[in-house]
Formats: sequence, C-alpha cells, structure tokens
Amino acid sequence: MYRYSHDDQTLLEERVAQFKEQTDRFLQGKLPEDQFRALRLMNGLYIQTHAPMLRVAVPYGLLSAKQLRKLAEIARTYDKGYAHISTRQNVQYNWPQLEQVPEILEHLASVQMHAIQTSGNCLRNTTTDHLAGVCKDEIEDPRPYCEIIRQWSTFHPEFAYLPRKFKIAVSGAETDRAATQLHDIGLHLVTNDQGEIGFQVMAGGGLGRTPIIAKTIRPYLEKKHLLSYLEAILRIYNLYGRRDNKYKARIKILVKETGVEKFTGMVEEEWQRIKDGMELSDERIAQMKAFFAPPAYDPDADQDPSFQRHLEQDQTFASWVQFNTREHKIPGYRAAFVSLKAPDSPPGDITDKQLDAIADLADRYSFGEVRSTHRQNLLFADVRQADLHALWQELDGLGLATANIGTATDMICCPGLDFCSLANAGSIGIAREINEALDDLDYVHDLGEININMSGCMNGCAHQSVGHIGILGVDKKGAEWYQITLGGCSENQAAIGQRLGPALAKDQITRAIGNILEVYVENRRTGEKFLDTVKRLGIDPFKERVYENN
Repeated sequence: MYRYSHDDQTLLEERVAQFKEQTDRFLQGKLPEDQFRALRLMNGLYIQTHAPMLRVAVPYGLLSAKQLRKLAEIARTYDKGYAHISTRQNVQYNWPQLEQVPEILEHLASVQMHAIQTSGNCLRNTTTDHLAGVCKDEIEDPRPYCEIIRQWSTFHPEFAYLPRKFKIAVSGAETDRAATQLHDIGLHLVTNDQGEIGFQVMAGGGLGRTPIIAKTIRPYLEKKHLLSYLEAILRIYNLYGRRDNKYKARIKILVKETGVEKFTGMVEEEWQRIKDGMELSDERIAQMKAFFAPPAYDPDADQDPSFQRHLEQDQTFASWVQFNTREHKIPGYRAAFVSLKAPDSPPGDITDKQLDAIADLADRYSFGEVRSTHRQNLLFADVRQADLHALWQELDGLGLATANIGTATDMICCPGLDFCSLANAGSIGIAREINEALDDLDYVHDLGEININMSGCMNGCAHQSVGHIGILGVDKKGAEWYQITLGGCSENQAAIGQRLGPALAKDQITRAIGNILEVYVENRRTGEKFLDTVKRLGIDPFKERVYENN
C-alpha cells in the first residue's frame, strides 16, 4: 500500500493544527457557526441528531493492521466502542465530542490517516474494486491510479468549493465491482484494438433523489492524459454546474440538461487547451505501481491438502467458503470476507475489540492488510487456502463469519433516524426485522445472490435505487413509510430499479419483502438468479402479491 512521504506527513500535521485552532476559536465564540460549518465539513465533521459524526477517509478501501488498531483505539477512547463502514469504503464515528475531534485527527495523522475532504462540496474519497490486484478477471490493478488521483485531488485549490460533492470510482476488471456507472466520474481500465491499456471515461452518474446512470464521454483515453482529462471535466462542471439549487447541482444534472454530446464537446475543448502541460510520465506511473507490488506469496500454497479435507469434513465451513470467499489469481490463495452483517448487529458496524482482533488476523493471515467494501464489509485479500479453516474459526468466535456475502441478509443500510438528522425513516430496525424473518440460513443460501439496499431518505446513502430490492424511507405526516423498487443493479449492466407501487407502512415492509421472495421462488427457472427472474417476469407479479397481502 502507499506509504506517506515526508511532505505528505507534514501537510497532514499542518492541517490538523489548523483545524484545532479553528475549533478552539469556534468553541470560544470567536468564529461564527456559518463560517465554521464549511471548515468542519472539509475536515469530515457532520452535526447529526445526537452528536457530531466524523468520517475518516480510507483511500480506495485499503487499511493496514496498524491503522485498524488505531481505529479501535479511537472507538474505545472517543466513541461508544464501535465504528461504522460506509458505502464509500470509509469509516465513521457517530459519537465523538466536538472539542475532542482535533485530538482524534492527531491520532489518525500518526498512522497516515485523516478526514480531509470526506464531506463538503469537494472531491471526495476515490473508491475502487475491493478485489483490486487479486481478482482473476483483472485487466490491470487500478489502485496506483486511485492514489495518483488522490494526490491530485487533495487540496486542489480550484476545486475546493464545487457546486456539490464530487465522487470518482475506478475499476480495473471485466466485472465492475466499484459501481463506477453511479459516480460523477467513472473510470474503467480497458484495452484498445492495439492491445494498449487506457481508460474508458464516464460522467454524470449519481444516486439520491434523481438517480442517473453515467454516460461514456470518451471510450478510450491514454493513461498519460488521466489527470488532464479529469481536470477538464471538473473545470466544466465548476463553471457550469448549478449553484442556485442544491438538488440540481450535481454533474449528473449538468450532463442531462446540457446533453451528453454538447457536454463532451465542452470537455474535449477544455482538455485540448490544457493536456500538454499535465501529462503523466511512465516513470510516475511506475513509481506508483511499485507501492502496490504483490506480496511474497508462497509458491507452494496450492500443494497443501488440508483445505480440501476441511471442506469435505465440515459443511458449515464449506458454506462459509462458498459464500464468503472468492477466487484469487494466485493458486493456493483466496480472498476472504469479514461479514459485518450478523443478524444481531446493525449492518456495517464493528466494535473496537473486533477491529483489534481483525488487525491481529491480518498480520497472521493476509500480509498485514485489510480492505473495506462498498457493501459495508471487510476483506482479507490474500489468504492461503490452508489457513482458511483457522481464519474461519477465529472469525466465527468474533461473530464475523456469517456466511451471507451477496445474499439477502447482506444488506446495505444507512443509519436512518437512529443517527442521521436528514433521515425520514428508520433503517436499522427494519434491517433487523428482515434478518429475523430470514432466520433460516439454508433458505437464504437457496435464494442465492440478492442485493437489498435500504436508505432512510432521498439522499440514498445506501444506494437503494440500484438494489435488486431497494427500500426507501419516506415521511407521511410524521409516520414512517417505505417505497420498494425492484430490478436495480450497480454492476456492468447498471440499472435503476422500478418502483413497485405506493409506499407501505412500517409494519408492512418485512412481510412485503417476504412476498417478493416467495414470487421469486415460485417462478424462477433452474439456476436463475433473482435479478434475472425480475427482468424476465417484470414487476407486475411481485406487485400483485405485495399489495394483495398488505
């Protein structure tokens, strides 16, 4: 992973000292609230329902064991003993005291972490595929380019106050596991007709109250032009993005209202003007790739017969391997998920003790690194197959081995009314009810791949618009109601889900999800996935069952 230089660290420490002084002035009444608001947002600090919320950047989802231990220490000392993994691969604390936030930032800086640009109208944390560097379908590892983008975007003076927040995602594999088409800019590493690798550039994606799939504005871009092309897109957005209405200020609205052809022409014109002065050299790319060189894999890892023996002797372990591990490009290794979706825990939450334990497991089994995913889980990317049984036993003892990755109980869920001041309805309680209704793990496994995404308001932090089943909380005269969508997808064939019908009352939503799953089981063809069944049948059979029984 990338290691900070002296300049990186100095810049970070200076920003911590600056924000400490700003916070002290605010607490002393010397800095007005309206001025402090912009400053705290640029340092990742929100004011929520019960307490401030601090969002910590986890660039492209990569964490060292040392950083995990620091996150655990902060959770113990400054929060209520836990942290939360967000859909942008970041870490959030829901209970820090405002006056202690500068201390937290000092702790983070000591392990090369920060909260810079995790909120506010600026360039946010760049995200990527959680299987980057290890998946078998990879064209090229996207993480070096994510780091190049991070360095370019941090404190970029021209883009500190954009019309709205701005998000970039990069994918380097044939399968898009980074939801790139739902970002302001999505980048795919692709191969052209000459066999050269470059970027497919998409723009204008986004969720929230107006979900839109991004449009390709350049099918192929040479690597050397990456930053200049990003700069051109941002300049056009900064100039022409709407600032009169925050609901129409995202680049997706600019692309839609301008038209993709005209928008592309504006970007290309600006790019032609600036590109010659911003080329990425081969040396710069090679330097960055060196930080992400493969670890010292065991060349004989596939020779150990114990993995197959454990699979044959322990069905519970075999189920965990089937659902919670993925193929690795190196023979004898697998990538292993840490499920943060146990039935009795809020989705994405993790305790300080679990963080410490995962750090220890990372050191023992995965070269001292862990990754966060945009579905609010963690991942050990490089585990020897021979070590999987021991790792599974350790995770099971920690309550982190629920064999449900990619299933109906692996829900994305925002904090909802429990914490968020913007929410219209609760999410965590509904997630618990659905989990309780789906308490038969064999049934969950039989259902196969189903993504349920649930948000407590139109901001859509849990990406409900692209869930196979999406649940959106709405307010009706002070009561909590929920809209359901079906057929959404965030991968290669990205799609916005169709609304099933009128919103349902809070006490009807779990039964409705059960009805939807019943229709699927009754109508699916052999081996057919839920999303494919919805595409084949349309939403009418599901709609009829849900509203007939509610």
